[in-house]
Amino acid sequence: MTFAATVLTLYPAMFPGPLGTALAGRALGTQWTLDPVDIRDSATDRHRSVDDTPAGGGPGMVMRADVLARAIDTCGGTGPRLLMSPRGRPFDQGLARTLASGPGVTIVCGRFEGVDERVIERRGLTEVSIGDYILSGGEIGAMAVLDAIVRLLPGVMGNAASADEESFADGLLEHPQYTRPAQWEDAPIPEVLMSGDHGKIAAWRRAARLRLTAARRPDLFERRTPGEPAK
Repeated sequence: MTFAATVLTLYPAMFPGPLGTALAGRALGTQWTLDPVDIRDSATDRHRSVDDTPAGGGPGMVMRADVLARAIDTCGGTGPRLLMSPRGRPFDQGLARTLASGPGVTIVCGRFEGVDERVIERRGLTEVSIGDYILSGGEIGAMAVLDAIVRLLPGVMGNAASADEESFADGLLEHPQYTRPAQWEDAPIPEVLMSGDHGKIAAWRRAARLRLTAARRPDLFERRTPGEPAK
């Protein structure tokens, strides 16, 4: 089954962008498809207007419910409908895995001051955020979401097990990585990693993941490893 991604945007020329390179780019057209839809094509006036002033006053403009709803209704997108929004639920690895297991996703890229609340409610848009900061629009966020999803699709990564020990795979940050040369400047690779003892290597990596998560993301550590000490 090919994963189908539909992106509704005012700037379809931004896609595929970085999604057309590396892992995602090599899989594009085989393991997944991408359909960027221009929201302005659903406007009805000669100026192709998609926004208007906020009800109740205030700065900026708001994306119109009628135009955006028409774009959603006619785009033919499949799967859950997401709206990239700074007030949305944090996008995480768990959500990426859930979406990757489905038939596809439809992502709406907001602009201006936001989107008319009525289209969010009436078209069942799930607001998703990639972080506590503001971007000019949802396109970069949509690319991040799609990259996280696509790499989890079957056959995209050369070694599917690569995803099993990454940061957030089980709620912990990833352990430190090393490769040749064995000695670089005055820093050697930790001896245990050169021992060939897979049990000791696994224990070392687990302990390292616990230490890193406790130090850098105590929120993750407390939530995902109750009662397990940072060794």
